[in-house]
This record gives sequence, C-alpha cells and structure tokens, in this order.
Amino acid sequence: MKKKTTAKKATAKTTKMVKKTAPKKGGKFSLINDIHEAILTLAIASKNGQIKLKRSELKNAIENSFMMGAKMAASGQRVRFPVIGVLARRDVKARKAGKGKNPFTGEEITIKARPESKKPRWSFPKATKEIFADKKHW
Repeated sequence: MKKKTTAKKATAKTTKMVKKTAPKKGGKFSLINDIHEAILTLAIASKNGQIKLKRSELKNAIENSFMMGAKMAASGQRVRFPVIGVLARRDVKARKAGKGKNPFTGEEITIKARPESKKPRWSFPKATKEIFADKKHW
C-alpha cells in the first residue's frame, strides 16, 4: 500500500520550494511565471479533487515574487508588473557643489555635492494614465 502524506508534511516541503533563486543568467524575470510556479508548488488536491491553498502561504508566495522582482530591477533588469506598471533602475549622475540663492531672503547658500547613485523608477502603462486623465472618474 502507498503511504499517504499528510497536508502538514506536504506544506512543509512546499514552503521550502517557494524560496527561489534568481532566473538564469541572461534570462528575464516574469512575475506571472514566478507566481504561477509558486502556486503550483503550494496547491494540494483533496480526495474529491478540490484544490486547497492556505491564505498565508499564498500571501508569502506573492510577497516573495514581488521582492524577487524588486531585486531583479535593482540589478538593472526592467521588470513588468501586469496592469500595474514597470519597475526599472535609474542612474542618477553626480552633481558638483555650487552656490545658490535663497529665494525668500536673498541670502547666498552653498549647495552640497551629490555622489552618483542608482534609484528606482516606476512607469505606469498608458491605460492607467488615460483613466486618471479622464475627468468622469474624478
């Protein structure tokens, strides 16, 4: 006879599988594929054929996928989140120190130098921009 694995043992095995490594070198990160794979590893079929998923495990899988996307964007890859937008890394150039003028008092001030840095950049899809531009949604 076959040994039955209990739901607790199955979930213990699958939660370890949720933590993934980055995609292969040169490969693109896909949020949908990452979430799909996580759900497939977490889903448990019951005796009557229903698929069961724990809410907390699903939440962790989605959070891990979003964090992996953020890490991939930080490494320089452009990551698409369907319907929401695109996350990318923006390189900010260094700025020399200089002098400026306080517009309220007219006093001269010194502006500090800024080193080169990398910052996140978010861009929204055209459809989202059009929804916000349409006044009937206000």
